[in-house]
Amino acid sequence: MAFLTFLVLVLIPMRRFRAVFRKEVGPDDFALGESAAVPGHVALANRNYMNLLELPVLFYVVCGALFVTGNVDGLAVGLAWAYVAVRALHSLVHLTYNRVIHRLALFAASNVVLVMLWTVFAIRVWPSAA
Repeated sequence: MAFLTFLVLVLIPMRRFRAVFRKEVGPDDFALGESAAVPGHVALANRNYMNLLELPVLFYVVCGALFVTGNVDGLAVGLAWAYVAVRALHSLVHLTYNRVIHRLALFAASNVVLVMLWTVFAIRVWPSAA
């Protein structure tokens, strides 16, 4: 998941510099983030990067919690990799042809997997918390 996030992070300056060199925008269009003049294909990498910093935080937390409590097993690892795979597919769709319905389906699927991972954690930790 971290590798995917860093990969998308690298795309941001690549797309921005390319747009400036092509004179699609000027450097000042990025002074406060992104102005309305920034083309969608340039802003898309930044939006995808923000997506990778939002809900995935809950993924990192549950993975750490599973590890610390000694609850990592094949099911947890499988769900974790499923989450990463679906998020990677979501980013791929978002950064390429960007069909909203495909992106939405992948985003929803990743959220279902994340909820499943949290549910596994909660079921395993709940009895020991009592």
